[in-house]
Order: sequence, then C-alpha cells, then structure tokens
Amino acid sequence: MEVETQMSRWEFVFPLERQRGVPLFQQIARAIAADIRRGRLRPGDRLPGTRTLAQSIGVQRQTVVSAFDELVAEGWVSCRPARGTFVSTELPDPKPRRLISTRLAASGMAARTTYDLAAAPEPELPYDVPRGSLLFAPSRPDVRLAPGDLLGRAYRRAISRRGGALLSYASPQGHPRLREALATMLASTRGLAATPANICVTRGSQMAISLLARALIQPGDVVLVEQLGYRPAWEAFRAAGAKVVGVPVDDGGLRIDALERAIAEHRVRAVYVTPHHQFPTTVTLAAGRRMRLLELARAHRFAVIEDDYDHEFHYDGRPVLPLASADPDGAVAYVGTLSKVLAPALRIGYVVAPTDVIDRIAAHRSHIDTQGDQVLEYAVAELLVDGAIQRHIRRMRREYRARRDVLVAALREHLDDYLTFTVPAGGIALWVKGRGALDVDAWARVARDHGVVIVAASAFALDGRPRPFARLGFASLNARELQEGVRRLRAAAVDENELR
Repeated sequence: MEVETQMSRWEFVFPLERQRGVPLFQQIARAIAADIRRGRLRPGDRLPGTRTLAQSIGVQRQTVVSAFDELVAEGWVSCRPARGTFVSTELPDPKPRRLISTRLAASGMAARTTYDLAAAPEPELPYDVPRGSLLFAPSRPDVRLAPGDLLGRAYRRAISRRGGALLSYASPQGHPRLREALATMLASTRGLAATPANICVTRGSQMAISLLARALIQPGDVVLVEQLGYRPAWEAFRAAGAKVVGVPVDDGGLRIDALERAIAEHRVRAVYVTPHHQFPTTVTLAAGRRMRLLELARAHRFAVIEDDYDHEFHYDGRPVLPLASADPDGAVAYVGTLSKVLAPALRIGYVVAPTDVIDRIAAHRSHIDTQGDQVLEYAVAELLVDGAIQRHIRRMRREYRARRDVLVAALREHLDDYLTFTVPAGGIALWVKGRGALDVDAWARVARDHGVVIVAASAFALDGRPRPFARLGFASLNARELQEGVRRLRAAAVDENELR
C-alpha cells in the first residue's frame, strides 16, 4: 500500500525574484523540481494545496496552478482528484545542473564534504548484536527493570506543579533541588562532605568526564589511565588535546610503582581511575595504594578523576568508600551516575569537585548544552527525597547479586575446563581468563556464530593487543538468558578448540 507523507503540513520556503524576467510560475515549478531532485521532497509526498502555497509565498493562486500544471506535464508530480497533488512515484531522469552530482540528485544530501575534516576517533557505537543473540554487555544495566511507571508519575507531577519554571532556562550546573538531594545521598552513602555548590549535574557520566577534560586539560598535557581501561574516557581526554599514557593494573588495582615511574617520565596533568570496581577487571584498588595515590597527587599537583560508575552494586561486605571521601586537599574530581540505577536513556550523571572546578565545568557546559533536562532532574530529586530510588536500588542490588551467582554457577558447570575467574564482591560483570590454549579473541568470534556476543580484553587495551581475558556482563540478562548464554559459550569454546 502506498504511504503518503504529510509534507503539506509544512511551509514551503523558496525565493522568488520578481525582477528577473522569468515568469513566477516557472520559478515555482523549478524550485519544487529542484527539491525533488535533491531528495527534500520524496516520491509520494503530498504537496500543499494551491491556495495554501500561494498564500505562504505571496503570489496569486493561479500562478501556483500554472506551476503545478508545468510539473505535471514534466512528470514531477501527479494530481489525484479530491485528494491533492503528490510527488510522482515514477520520476523523470533528473538531468541535474553541473553543480549537482548525479549521486546527490539520486540520494539527497551529499555523502562527503568539499572541505577537509579534522581527525576523529572511532565512535563508541552500540554493540552489533545479531537478531536472536545474547549480549554479555560489559557495563549495561537491564532496562527491563527500569521503574518506568514511577518515573512517569514523577515527571508528570513535576510538569503539573512546576512546569512554568522547569521549562525555562536555568543554571548549567543543574537543578538545585537535585544537587541538594545528591549532596545528601553522597554524604550518607559515600562519605563525601559535598554541598550543592560542589556538584554539577550532567547528561550521564560520559559528559561529566568530557567536561572535566575541557576544564582541566591543555593541549599536550599527559593523562595517565588504567591499562586495561575505559576507552570512551581516553577519547574524551584526547579530544581535549591530552596525551594518554597507560599504567598497568594487577589484582590490587592500579600499580603504584608503575604510576611513580610514569610521573617521573611525564609532567602529569591528571590520573583517571575506577578504584571501586576497576573497569574492566572488577578489582578494587587496595587501601595502601589509595593513600599513596592521594599523596602523589598532592606532591605533584595533578588531578585525580575518580569514575565510580557502579557504586550502588556491591554485594559482599561493605562497599569501599570513594577516594574523594579521604581527600581533604581537593585533588579528586568524583564522577557518578544514576543512569545505571535508572536507565541509560535517562542521562543523569554528576561531578563532585571543589567549587572552582565546578565553576569551570558549568561554564563549558553552558556553551555546549546550556542546561540539562530540568523536568527530569526535578522529578528524580523528588524520588530521591521520597526514598523511592533508594528502594529501587535495593531491589536491583538483590537482583543483580542473584544474576551474578547464576552466571558463576553456570560457568563452573559448563566452562570450568576453559575458564578461570575470581568472583567479584560487586559490580555488574565477571572478568574471566582463558585456561590453557583457549584463544579468547577467537572464542569471541566463534561465539557470534552461536548467537552470543562477548567482549574480549583487546577492546579495553590502549594498544589493542589480545589478552587471554574477557568481560562477561551479567546485569542486562536474566537468569534464563544467562544460563542459555553460557550453554552457547560452551559450544563456541568446543568449536574453537576443534578449529585450532
């Protein structure tokens, strides 16, 4: 069945030159034909009525009628009695003018520019998951658990009660109600003595990292990062002009001996760490290393960017307090997020830092985003104050702990001869190591053919070299999916072994 788009609902805008010597009806016809050639008007689009179009461009209706007659005669449009005028589904050969390429005439907007572009990083795209496959996502929550009804009601309440103020412009630092609620939460759960003035709300933690990069880094500065680590953060630092240098990680987290050597070799501007559950290895930065890192930051005057991306998800024992809670000197800029607690599409992250850093972040924010979603921020603040989000976090923590245990049991049952791992005390993934001759990267490739997607360690390496590890995220899959995914991984491991 032919689908008609409602182009007639939009105004047509094109210039008419009354002194040019070309009849107005021909100018109108040529303008519409040009829009059809370049793809602005597509086959089946309905054109405005002659009276409506005449009024919008300031000509007599008969002028538009003559233009449409011309277009009908040339085959660009067709008239349907009692229905209107439509772009023809059988267009004539375009015969574009010299400055319009045949490809442009056929497909619309040009694919390439006529000018040079600056180098760009590879985009961080969603994982390519074939239909019917299961993804052990490295850092995704399960959006099926998102409290949609709760958020919807809170959003509607915010609009009805404060709509006039919330729909206007506001501070790029974020809504004060949410900053106040976050300050209370951070004081009670993470030991941070932050006031609302120390907090800037952002659209997710990635924006928080990018804004910190803009605020802290000058071109040529060195930023030390964990190796293996979180590639999107590296690209944010590089976009700000930094040279990114890797520091190795072991079972105790970031290696301080290697960090000290890197500090001796480079003038370091910042160190980026994920100390609670190191990404991707899940290890926790040892207490002695934490204290030494803060000492080095004070002595060498560099910033510590602490990314606490999944603090809420700690299952065994008490969660370790952030570095920022033990930092009286203002060396640490703390990055957190509510996106994993609520849903990735609800972009709410935040930075906690000294006010001079927050002022700079807000200034940069004002030039690229002006402000966040005030309605959402106010709604989430109300849910924090009411305790609704805290209750949701407790439910998710119980669910994710159960999923971790399901994955651990399934791996031990089906892949114990292929993998070894340590059960993490928290987080949303396992870090597994291939036993013996298992080629983890080859295993990941074969696994795709079995309908399961995993991410090998090479994706988290600065040099991209293979390592015998993979990160198996369990948060986004339920118990049944985890068990089925492990069965598929077992079949893939057997096939990879036979292919060797």
